[in-house]
Amino acid sequence: MRIVIKVGTSTLAHAGGRPNIRRTSEFCRVLSDLKNSGHEIVLVSSGAIGMGVGKLGLAERPKDMVSKQAAAAVGQCELMYVYDRFFAAYNHTVGQLLLTAEDISDEKHSKNIRNTLEKLISFQVIPVINENDAVATDEIGIETTIGENDTLAAVTAKLVRADMLVMLSDIDGLYTADPRTHPDAEFISCVTDIDSLSVDAQGAGSSLGSGGMNTKMKAAQIVTKAGIDMVIINGTKPELLYDLMDGKSAGTRFLGKKV
Repeated sequence: MRIVIKVGTSTLAHAGGRPNIRRTSEFCRVLSDLKNSGHEIVLVSSGAIGMGVGKLGLAERPKDMVSKQAAAAVGQCELMYVYDRFFAAYNHTVGQLLLTAEDISDEKHSKNIRNTLEKLISFQVIPVINENDAVATDEIGIETTIGENDTLAAVTAKLVRADMLVMLSDIDGLYTADPRTHPDAEFISCVTDIDSLSVDAQGAGSSLGSGGMNTKMKAAQIVTKAGIDMVIINGTKPELLYDLMDGKSAGTRFLGKKV
C-alpha cells in the first residue's frame, strides 16, 4: 500500500519549539516498521518554523513574514537532522523536497515532482516533503495557494496516486465541535459524504503550527474527490498506524468517492 502521512508541528515539537525526541522517535520507528513490511511511505512534514522558534530561542511563533522565513531556514535543518538520525537507526534513508505553490500549480513542475518522488520510492527512500517556507512569499500567510501542509499533503496524495492519506492531529479525529471547548461534542468515526457533513471545524491548531481541523476538512475534499481515503488519527499514538494497515478502525475515516 502507498501511504502519504502528514505530521504536524504539535506532534514533532514541544510547546517551546524544541524537538519532542520521544514522540518523534516512536513515530519514525513505526514508519520504519511499516516500510519494512512492504508499504511505500511518503511523509509530508510541518515543523520547520516551529523548530526554528526553538532553535533561535524565540518566545513565540513570529507574525511577520521575514521572521517566519528566517525561522523556517533554521528549523528545516533541525527537522531534517532529526529525521535523518531516527530513520538511519532503522537503516532507512530520507530525501528532502521543499515545494512552493508554483511547483504544484505548474503542470511541468508537478510532473517533475511526481517523477522525482517515484524515483525516490523506487530507491527505497522515504521522501520528506515540506512547503519551502524560507523562500515563499504568500504561501505561509493567511490567504494562500498551498496555504499549509494539510493541503500540500492532499495534493501530494493525488500526485503520487496514494492508496491512503493519513493526517496526524492533536486530537483523536473529527468531532461535531472542538472537544477542547465543547465537552458535549460527539466523535465521528466515518464520513461517507463530506459535502453533506455539518460540523463546527473551526480552530487553529497548535500555537507553533498553522493548520487546524478546518484545513483538514479541505484536504479531505481534495483527496476523496480523487477516490482516495483519508484518515485523521491522534499524533500522540503513532501505533494507530498499525491498526489502519491491518484494516481496523482508528480515528476518523473519510471515504474516497468511486471514480
